[in-house]
Amino acid sequence: MQNNKKIYFASDVHLGHPDIEKARWRERLFVKWLDEIKTDAAEIYLVGDIFDFWYEYKKVVPRGFVRTLGKIAEITDMGIPVHFFTGNHDIWVTDYLPAELGVILHRGPIEKEFADKQFYIAHGDGLGPGDKSYKLLKKVFTNKAMQWMFSRLHPNFAISLAHYHSNSSRQSQGYKPSTFNGENKEILYRYAKNLVQTKPYDYLIFGHRHLMVNMKISENSRYINLGDWLYHFSYGVFDGKEFQLLNYHKVKPDKNNT
Repeated sequence: MQNNKKIYFASDVHLGHPDIEKARWRERLFVKWLDEIKTDAAEIYLVGDIFDFWYEYKKVVPRGFVRTLGKIAEITDMGIPVHFFTGNHDIWVTDYLPAELGVILHRGPIEKEFADKQFYIAHGDGLGPGDKSYKLLKKVFTNKAMQWMFSRLHPNFAISLAHYHSNSSRQSQGYKPSTFNGENKEILYRYAKNLVQTKPYDYLIFGHRHLMVNMKISENSRYINLGDWLYHFSYGVFDGKEFQLLNYHKVKPDKNNT
């Protein structure tokens, strides 16, 4: 890493939830953060579910998000690598974002080394023990035949249907942030604990759970969950010496806007 440069991480922004207009203020906030960190960023990692839903037809991409897309393109044009992980909400990202924005696309976990520190980075969906129903659903969503059938639907209907399903799921939770279920029940925590038995990672970084967690799991390893931009407005930053998990902006979520 260059002197005074930092590595930034964010996940679970869920742009477009519950709809584009109501989420506009969150997008502006996220773009403001991107604009500020570009001044000292060595790399930026967007660790999944940046969009609440994304599907690329051959000639059509979802409406909206031009502020975010433009800012990311500006950052990559500056020569700053932006890594984009597919999450369970934007699993159908294909070639548009890499081609138009210059992002580096990741569909699974990756390993990186920064300043002699070992990082394991993943969105987190489908990892670890259990959750068999979701793992089966993910296989269906990533099936080429299923994607072909979905692409036969008109975009107006298909994207509206996807947002309706996402909104209904979150409304059923009462607009409450997730809570840590304990070391024995947190699937990603258990997954991270197992990983460090085979390789001494310094930092294991995940999204997906909408939790702000930065905790020690072994003598030299820490489990990180990046939080989200629905409730926590949080991000991670590594300055070459230590990793910090921070809130960008304290906002009390309004149930009409989340």
